[in-house]
Amino acid sequence: MSDPERRPPSIESLLSHPEGARLVAAYGRARVRDLLRTAAARYRAGEIAAPAGTDAVAAALLSAAGADLRGRAPAGPRPVVNATGVLLHTNLGRAPLAAAALDAARRAGGYCTLEFDPESGRRGRRGEHVRERLRELFVPGREGLDALAVNNAAAALLLALDTVANGRPVAVSRGELVAIGGDFRIPSILARSGASLLEVGTTNRTTAADYREAIDAGAAAILKVRPSNYRIVGFTEEVDLATLSGLARARGVPLIFDAGSGTPVRRAEPALADEPVPADALDAGADLVCFSGDKLLGGPQAGLLVGRADLVGRAAENPLARALRPDKLVLGALAATLDLHLAGRAGEIPLLRMLERSEEELHRRAEALASEARRLGYTAEVVPERSVVGGGAGAESTVPTRAVALAHARVNADDLAASLRRRPVPVVGRIASGRLLLDLRTVEPGEEPEILSALREAGTS
Repeated sequence: MSDPERRPPSIESLLSHPEGARLVAAYGRARVRDLLRTAAARYRAGEIAAPAGTDAVAAALLSAAGADLRGRAPAGPRPVVNATGVLLHTNLGRAPLAAAALDAARRAGGYCTLEFDPESGRRGRRGEHVRERLRELFVPGREGLDALAVNNAAAALLLALDTVANGRPVAVSRGELVAIGGDFRIPSILARSGASLLEVGTTNRTTAADYREAIDAGAAAILKVRPSNYRIVGFTEEVDLATLSGLARARGVPLIFDAGSGTPVRRAEPALADEPVPADALDAGADLVCFSGDKLLGGPQAGLLVGRADLVGRAAENPLARALRPDKLVLGALAATLDLHLAGRAGEIPLLRMLERSEEELHRRAEALASEARRLGYTAEVVPERSVVGGGAGAESTVPTRAVALAHARVNADDLAASLRRRPVPVVGRIASGRLLLDLRTVEPGEEPEILSALREAGTS
């Protein structure tokens, strides 16, 4: 309840105070005014103490408003320490960018040659910043193939469908009508593209005859989708790309393959051995392949479309392509990421570096972190775990890792995890069997001090 005797200075006088003017210059008049009003209400309610006198009260109110402003998180996404063990964590921004990609995005941040050709002085095409690099990496030396980048993988599929089948049916196996995450659903993408869905086969079995019947019924294209986040086992049957290609070409309809993640080369890690290689899909007869730039490629959010030059060219000229085009920051970071792959420097890409970390290295780092945690009063032990590749890169894509399992006598696991998340640089782990697990595979060397600082604060709060 407000005390009528506690009358704060007017908001206008506080805004014109030298400290108020400094806050306005740093944070804007409207924000400062609103927080000063909040501080004044708190003062009237007795929540802010100040000696009697206008100057002292003004100083207290300005100090409270300034502390609130300075304590706010910076605008936009901020860094976190990812100790979840999920390498491509969608909520945490998927693939972290390489230093070269960050530098390229900064270079593109001001005026740049986005759509300008310095040689001719005329307008250029923004897609040219990555087109040749995409061709060199994904379809090297192949004639009649081209590549296009858009703003995400769903956009690549949407554009492909709109280009080849708008207003006409597309044949899709019932077992491939996938939903990935909360928003990506194959039937919804088809509907938005203007194409209609022609379901073929059953959930567990689809045959070549099912596709043949669909084409005879008027299907304008075949879409094959890699169901990356689930598996159907048991009494199953599906049709491979090579067989589908024969059917599609015999009937004169294009074959689109939604590869999901897509990797330039076959990965050596057993967990990723089955990840699609776009060039292999094209060799098997796919006409267009869609995949992500922010998954196993390790770049920024982008959708990539490679395949027959005539179809890619039509997609690039499609009016929808303008709405789906990537911006200058994405193009800069994507071009730099492609360059790292082409130069044989893929080890500089954080995602691939994390994948290649040995169990010996992870065990050594985990033991060091556990030892420091014990000095801070925690019960800590190193446990074998499995990191998850994530990001739709396969339902069983896991790799062995080491995690530090933490417990504290005065703080339960949920409260400990919450305390670590609420820091200016959140530390995000996972809880298992009543303990907080910090997986070292997704923690970059040099981030341990941030973790220890968070643990020190949580254990003494």
